[in-house]
Amino acid sequence: MRSVVSEKGQVTIPKPVRERLGLRPGTEIEFQAVGGRLVGHKAASGDPFAKWRGRGKLPRGKTADQYLKEIRGAHRD
Repeated sequence: MRSVVSEKGQVTIPKPVRERLGLRPGTEIEFQAVGGRLVGHKAASGDPFAKWRGRGKLPRGKTADQYLKEIRGAHRD
């Protein structure tokens, strides 16, 4: 498949390639020149847990340590 570089330096990634790689609007891609070739790959997100941060709720009046100790049960020696 081929694509043409526009005057602004933009290239359209063909739809079959976007679908195969799961590229959606807003996906960040990193580019490198390797051995005379243009190589692009999805950029790794900085923090894979960022979307989950702040979603959990602790019971009122308990710290995370207290809650974890309660749900895990007391260890018997």
